[in-house]
Amino acid sequence: MERFVRIVDKLNLWIGHSFAWTILILTFGTAYEVFVRYVLRAPTTWAFDMSYMMYGALFLMAGAYTLSRNGHVRGDVVYRLWPPRVQATVDLVLYVLFLLPGSLALVYSGWTFAARSWRQWEVSIFSPAGMPIYPMKTLIPIAGVLLVLQGVAEICRCVMCIRAGAWPRRLHDVEELETAILHEKEAMRARGEVVP
Repeated sequence: MERFVRIVDKLNLWIGHSFAWTILILTFGTAYEVFVRYVLRAPTTWAFDMSYMMYGALFLMAGAYTLSRNGHVRGDVVYRLWPPRVQATVDLVLYVLFLLPGSLALVYSGWTFAARSWRQWEVSIFSPAGMPIYPMKTLIPIAGVLLVLQGVAEICRCVMCIRAGAWPRRLHDVEELETAILHEKEAMRARGEVVP
């Protein structure tokens, strides 16, 4: 079970980091559009399509990555006060009742959208460039499959926590500043230093 969780976490880590590059493409594309539109007075026909496609790709493909990092928003005012076994039990129930059915619905309906889009060689109707959008619609069922895989991995993680009484460690990745500060303060407490 632990090996499966690590494999799925690494897969989603790789995919999350790969699609993070869309931020750079989006930034440069938007900066270029602003420059040519306002300085050269020659707007592009493709910048709008590129921006929503890149953002959509990032949004879809970052979902499983974010879940693997335990980064989704949760109302943890009460949750964090519970012991790990209670947290894992609640998470397990919610994953089975909501995450898996929702992810499977995303796979099913996304497959239908993507197949129809490929059959029609669908292009964007919102700009004169007519950018093809069927490759982007293909990301919908792929994102669903990745969410299902990560959901099963999270269920396994919950079962391991219920058995052991503590959450298994997650892969180390980039952290938010507040998390890094909390880890620093915990390390100071462990060394017996005065924490400000």
